[in-house]
Amino acid sequence: MVRNPASASRNPAADPPGSRLLRIQEVAAETGLTPRSIRYYEEFGLLRPAARSQGDYRLYDTSDLERLRFIRELRDDAGFSLAEIGLLLEDEAARIRDAERFRAAGDVEERKAILRGLLERVDRQVTTLEEKTTRLRAMIGEANGRREHLRGHLDELEGGRLAHEGQVAAR
Repeated sequence: MVRNPASASRNPAADPPGSRLLRIQEVAAETGLTPRSIRYYEEFGLLRPAARSQGDYRLYDTSDLERLRFIRELRDDAGFSLAEIGLLLEDEAARIRDAERFRAAGDVEERKAILRGLLERVDRQVTTLEEKTTRLRAMIGEANGRREHLRGHLDELEGGRLAHEGQVAAR
């Protein structure tokens, strides 16, 4: 699903037969993104259109739509920055390239080196995801604290305990 956005070997002919190329407005409608966002992702290096029309319009294929949906999910649902998304996409592209290199390599030392490189990338991915998880856990903790604070005020107004024990002396 994920391709190297910087790859110069992009081959739209490799897409399934009958795949239709879409212009940016159609892609925007399909993905829920704005044309401006799609162009920005291209400028940022997260996406390359499958082709250009004779009028130099960007044309996108089904794999571009999948990639854009994936980018949007990482950005909106998981809260990743575009830089983090770029690293994750590049790591995935490298994984695919290195898997091909590994299969073609006959030398044991070369295969070990490829596997070590893959492990380094996976370690970096795990670190990125763990950092994101740590930030989310902290945010959840803060939100739980605010919820408890608000419940305390509600309890106080409903005749229960005081929201702030220190306020007893002030009354």
